Amino acid sequence: MEQWCCPGSGLSWEPRSRAVEQVHLRCTEGSLEWMYPARALRVVLEPNLSSAQHTTVCIKPASDFQGANIYVERAGQLHLVLSEAEGARPHHVSCFSAHGPQRVALFLQASPQRDISRRTASFQYELLSNQSAAGPDFKKMALVEAMCRPCDNVELLMAICSSDFVVKGSIRNVSHDSENHMSRVDVRVQRVYRQKNRIFQQDEGSGEWRGPIRTLLQCKVKKGGGDFLFTGSEHFGEAWLGCAPRFKDFMFVYRAARERGANPCEFELN
Repeated sequence: MEQWCCPGSGLSWEPRSRAVEQVHLRCTEGSLEWMYPARALRVVLEPNLSSAQHTTVCIKPASDFQGANIYVERAGQLHLVLSEAEGARPHHVSCFSAHGPQRVALFLQASPQRDISRRTASFQYELLSNQSAAGPDFKKMALVEAMCRPCDNVELLMAICSSDFVVKGSIRNVSHDSENHMSRVDVRVQRVYRQKNRIFQQDEGSGEWRGPIRTLLQCKVKKGGGDFLFTGSEHFGEAWLGCAPRFKDFMFVYRAARERGANPCEFELN
């Protein structure tokens, strides 16, 4: 039995044979759940990306991913993207470049099992154009490398315009996960200017607004006092740190740019 979902977009599936069924997903991000994996499943990602010259695909398996290996089809050949063993690693993200702008075909091959009753091969996916894939946000999401240096003024002004989230707050705690090469910054939020999803929420008990932001361990993030402006990207339901200047420093940069007419977008100061 197969189940799949792609929020915000239509999808269709068609059985190609008794051995391989085919699923079409027509949005740039979503998830798929293959329950009781047996034989094989071909997943065609074909959103409207005709304007993009290249596409990058990223896959994040569920924590209980079991029962299949994931391949990508290229020139009639199958190339392994995610093995069943890798799927068991928490926070593991696999990214690869697609050789065509309009459709990407994944091939899920079920692992030989005597008992498949409790196995589910599920994952989230995101497709990015070459423009977004070239920036630091994609690199953070793919856990390849991080822009650990402070943002310059131009990058900072662009970040408040284009980031998935922009919040003012202070650092409650910083924790490090050496096994997965990540750090987590717990933020006490004073104001949410923008967020794509509900990562920053109000705590029912204390009434405080809070939320976690992730970055790479190599950035060596430490807890600091004072207020910051946190910006960044959201991927697979998680916030990833971009520019994070002290709020007073950001205000100085923004006001100076606004006086010169050099601010790329308006930011609510009050």
